[in-house]
Amino acid sequence: MLVRQVPRTGESVPALGLGTWHNTWHAFGEGRAGADRAAMADLLGVFFRGGGSVLDSSPAHAGAEAALGGLLRDIEGMVSPFVATKIRVTGRREGEAQLAAALDRLGRVDLMQVQNLIDVRTHLPTLRAAKEAGRIRYIGVTHFSPGAFDAIEALVRAGEVDFVQIPYSLHARAAEGRLLPLAAEKGTAVIVMLPFEAGGLFAQLRGRALPPWAAELGCTTWAQLLLKFVLSHPAVTCVIPATGRREHLEDNMRAGEGRLPDEALRARMIRELG
Repeated sequence: MLVRQVPRTGESVPALGLGTWHNTWHAFGEGRAGADRAAMADLLGVFFRGGGSVLDSSPAHAGAEAALGGLLRDIEGMVSPFVATKIRVTGRREGEAQLAAALDRLGRVDLMQVQNLIDVRTHLPTLRAAKEAGRIRYIGVTHFSPGAFDAIEALVRAGEVDFVQIPYSLHARAAEGRLLPLAAEKGTAVIVMLPFEAGGLFAQLRGRALPPWAAELGCTTWAQLLLKFVLSHPAVTCVIPATGRREHLEDNMRAGEGRLPDEALRARMIRELG
């Protein structure tokens, strides 16, 4: 599995992570019946055996924190996950309560992010205090819309966050303009969400044969090729495609193996597929 370093600390993390939300259904938590707990455990087993570590959740993911926390407790000491989740409320007390609840449900939080920049100026002091106290290790912000990139850039430029989580894909490349280069310059780690644009990229590519040159990268599926494009940007630390299906997870994890596109091949991918 390809690994990347967190710029602020040099900590190595696998480049392929796993999100707990996928479009309109949940990979973990509500929407997965109690009888599916074994299936969720199996999914985590595939992820960890494939070299994964970064797990990204949110209190908005309908019970995912509690479900994930229970599964991680079952295998405590056997794996070393990198657990990320989010605050998504307004108000200092509410933010503190959501942080405490996440720590209780998950057992540990390596990265706490302010989701969609909700009341971010209120929550950043809370997260700094939690980091100083050793309750969390990293501070981040997320947003699903390129319209928020200016606000995220301001936080990166000021050095207020260790991580940003943003959308980036072969077709959605707005982050390449300023945000990704700035993150690299300032030593801010980047987690990429929506690498398949919630499945939209697969719909656009449906019926198209994988190009012959995909074999040069060891890719046998569109998912692997699309993920390798994202990971080939040097500013990207980790990408977190979400899925609740074992076969999709196994496919995604293979994108973390073998070579990545160089600049010439990236340009070709954009020209022919973008």
